[in-house]
Amino acid sequence: MTVRQEGATARITVAGDGNLEAAAEQVARFLALDIDGREWPAVGERDPIIGAVQRQLPGLRPCGFHSPYEAAAWTVLSQRTRITQAARLRDQLIHRHGQDGAFPAPRQLRTIDLDLPGRKPEYLRAVADAALDGVLDGSSLRDLDAQEAIRQVQQVHGLGPFAAELVVLRGANHPDGVPHHEARLTGEVTEQYGPAATLIEVAETWRPYRTWAAFHLRALRERRTHEIGGGRPA
Repeated sequence: MTVRQEGATARITVAGDGNLEAAAEQVARFLALDIDGREWPAVGERDPIIGAVQRQLPGLRPCGFHSPYEAAAWTVLSQRTRITQAARLRDQLIHRHGQDGAFPAPRQLRTIDLDLPGRKPEYLRAVADAALDGVLDGSSLRDLDAQEAIRQVQQVHGLGPFAAELVVLRGANHPDGVPHHEARLTGEVTEQYGPAATLIEVAETWRPYRTWAAFHLRALRERRTHEIGGGRPA
């Protein structure tokens, strides 16, 4: 699979066995290439703060997980676990049970004898079952209102509110949802809009790209503070 930009057009090329059309659709979804962004500049016109971020980070689009299923699996692996340790657990699963560097498919994950701490094996099997039942289908989650999709995902055993938001907003790459459980985003709203502003209030002007605007604010914060990546603040 390759993705190449030619002027204002992104071209996805896939080859090999399997459902190539579905593979291309999945790539377009997690790269947010299947979203019509022609009205995104208008959000910056309505909200000068977002407009300033757009000028600082031109062309930025949120890249999600490869699928809602993998996002859900990641939330389980990272529960009560350091990110570096969770990444090692994921890499071990891929190395032992994946194919060509891909995370194990739901049907395979359902049957693996998982040597993982706590209730992670139980929750991962629940995630696999949900994926097999179509609960974590990216297109279906996209078709729902973001909050309705989050409520649906939260019915999966082991997935709480934060996990469900991540599955929908970063797994399905839903373009128009508001993350309610991200302290860094809330902090950046206070930083940019003042202490009296709330995320829910300011996000109203971001429709139908609320996820994109939130992503841009987080990117702006990381560029300034390097809270996640480390290093010296800009």
